[in-house]
Amino acid sequence: MTSPSHSAGAARRTGRRSLATVVSLVLIAAGGGAWFLARPDGPSSRAASTTASAPAPARWSFTVVNTYPHDPEAFTQGLLYRDGFLYESTGLNGRSSLRKVEIETGRVVQRRAVDAEHFAEGLVDWGSRLIQLTWQSNVGFVYALDSFEPQGTFSYTGEGWGLARDARRIIMSDGTSTLRFLDPQTLGETGRLAVTERGLPVGNLNELEMVRGDLFANIWQSDDVVVIAPDTGHVIARIDFSPLRAQLHATQPIDVFNGIAWDETGDRLFVTGKLWPQLFEVRVRRPDAVTPGGAP
Repeated sequence: MTSPSHSAGAARRTGRRSLATVVSLVLIAAGGGAWFLARPDGPSSRAASTTASAPAPARWSFTVVNTYPHDPEAFTQGLLYRDGFLYESTGLNGRSSLRKVEIETGRVVQRRAVDAEHFAEGLVDWGSRLIQLTWQSNVGFVYALDSFEPQGTFSYTGEGWGLARDARRIIMSDGTSTLRFLDPQTLGETGRLAVTERGLPVGNLNELEMVRGDLFANIWQSDDVVVIAPDTGHVIARIDFSPLRAQLHATQPIDVFNGIAWDETGDRLFVTGKLWPQLFEVRVRRPDAVTPGGAP
C-alpha cells in the first residue's frame, strides 16, 4: 500500500497524569472498584489468558523455484495471475497504471494509465472484469479484462489497499485489522471479518491472495505474509519472505515486499515487491500438508 513516506496510521496522542490525579483515583477506587482493578479475572487478565492459551501460528518456509525479470519502475500494489499472464496495479500519483505482463520476460504487453489524481492500489479479477482500488480517493475502477476499457466505478469509505476473491465474494483490505467483503456484481459491502493472531488484532493487512482456500495477506512494511482462515479470521501461519532480499539485483532503491499471485492450474505462487527488479516463483512448505508449488 502507499508511498514510502506514508505513515502506518495516525499518530497516537499520549499524556501523563499527575501524581495527585493518580493518588485521587486510587483513593476513590479503594472500595469495590479497586477490587475490580486487581481481581484476577478482570478484563486485562482475561485478555492475557486468551492470548497465552491461543496456539501460536505455524511458521511456514519457502524455496525459490524460478526468478523472472520485473519492471524496477513498477510500484506494485496489486498482482494476480490469469490465463498465462500477470495483471498488475501500480501506484503513486502520476505513475499509477493497470498492466498485463509477460511472466518470463517481464515485458508489459498492455497498459492503461490511471489519472494522476489517483493512487492506484489492489487489483482483482471477476469473470470478464478487472477491479482496481485507489488509496484515498474513495473510488474504485472496473475495466474490461481483454481491452482495459473502463466499464464503471464504485465508491467505498476509508482507504483502499488490497483485493482478492473466493468463489462467491471479493475480499478487500483497508490497512486495518478488518477485512471487508464485497458483492462481486454491485461491489457494495456485504460484511466484515476481524483478523486476529492469538486473540490480538493484526493490523496493516495489505496485498491479498486466496491460495488453496486460505487467504494470504502481506503485512505492510514487513516481509511477512500471514495465512488467514477466511471463515474465522484467525492467523494460522506466517511466512517470512525476507531472504528474498539477498537475491535482488537492484541498481536503484527498492521499496517494501508487496505482490502475491497464485496460478491455481499450474500450482505456482509468485511474489515480488515495490520497485523490485525480480519476480519470484516460490514453493511454500508447511509441516503437515502439500502446499503451493508442490510437495513439501
